[in-house]
Amino acid sequence: MSYGERRFGGGGRFGGNFGPKPVETGKEYDVQITETSRQGDGIARVQGFVIFVKNGKVGQTSKIRVTNVGARFATAELVQ
Repeated sequence: MSYGERRFGGGGRFGGNFGPKPVETGKEYDVQITETSRQGDGIARVQGFVIFVKNGKVGQTSKIRVTNVGARFATAELVQ
């Protein structure tokens, strides 16, 4: 067992699994893009959970489809 596992409960640097996520892969959500990432993607949030939206623009209100959910953020695409 490494130091990180003993101190933080295992599963990664600070405990790994950060609890249940408010979004699921393949599901659609209505969101507002509030920021732009360093890579130029839009950033939206669902219950505070960060979602990077490919081709999303700040101020845009759109329906998105989640393509991947990670421990700290999700990625999504715009639904046409």
